[in-house]
Amino acid sequence: LLVDDGKVRLQVTQVSPSVAVTTVVVGGVIYDRKGVNVHDKQLPISALTAKDRADLEFGLELGVDWVALSFVQRPEDIMEARNLVNGRAGVLAKLEKPSALDQLYRIIELADAVMVARGDLGVELPPERVPAIQKRIVETARSLGRPVIVATQMLESMINSPVPTRAEASDVATAIYDGADAVMLSAETAAGQYPLEAVEVMGRIITETERDVRSNSNHALKTYPLEGEPTDADAIARAASDIATARRCVAIVTFSSTGSTTLRAARARGLVPILGSTPSHHVARKLTLVWGVYAVQTRDVVSLSDMVGKAARMVQRKGFAVLGDRIVVTAGVPFGQPGSTNVIRLVEVTKEYDKTSA
Repeated sequence: LLVDDGKVRLQVTQVSPSVAVTTVVVGGVIYDRKGVNVHDKQLPISALTAKDRADLEFGLELGVDWVALSFVQRPEDIMEARNLVNGRAGVLAKLEKPSALDQLYRIIELADAVMVARGDLGVELPPERVPAIQKRIVETARSLGRPVIVATQMLESMINSPVPTRAEASDVATAIYDGADAVMLSAETAAGQYPLEAVEVMGRIITETERDVRSNSNHALKTYPLEGEPTDADAIARAASDIATARRCVAIVTFSSTGSTTLRAARARGLVPILGSTPSHHVARKLTLVWGVYAVQTRDVVSLSDMVGKAARMVQRKGFAVLGDRIVVTAGVPFGQPGSTNVIRLVEVTKEYDKTSA
């Protein structure tokens, strides 16, 4: 048994239904609320305890956008969470158990997003294996069009120091070069002495790395082939990216009630920013996680002319376009109906709008 991220190690010598007798291999002080990892075993238990279920319902009542499911071991864990969430939030799979790697593709396919939770993953696996596994998870998530977060110990030294190590800066940059949608701080902001500085440093590393990614067409911009039988929406989203690149457009505007079209457009990883327009503040908040997407909450469009006008106003108001610039716009007819993406327009901004207008 590995306690407190492996700082204390116990060897199990006897077991009964309610008690495990252990011998201390590596000793230390065990504080309250520290985790216990069972090395190299798939536990025959649900990922959700009774308390987890109660906490989940409480969070959903508060209107959370994402639910992160810890210690996912099998696809059934994701299905259980999805049934409980029932569409009220996105389900994010935290991949921190080695057993999850055996069914990685199916787990990511069922989840709405994934997190490379390197803390517990690095406890149960040798640390030298974690970098390759991180790359594999990011690659699989990107191939399936799922947003992926890389987390844990990214700027760990900033818990006690106002500046990171150079190795930590490289670690953050590597996750971005690999194509992660987001990088996450944990103890640095939850319990560290320099939380604001940690956020500022992370932001600067991201900005500088993304500047290099865009100028050098890095692996982060790799476009993956569509899996299975592409839908009309898949084809339109991919075409939007191709047209935007070919015609040197300044932005892609997607009108989507569920955010699915925006996710499809982001999957292409073009250099053109995507404005994800949706009438739902809940969907808009969820889309902030996605690579290259600027989420905008707007009223539903009611006609093609309304769509074009609203898109032109939006890109000007957000500072993406000026007169004469081109944009690509996608939507679905009938408007406001989920799953109906079937329209793509190449639009030139020919009218100057008041930047304060909706």
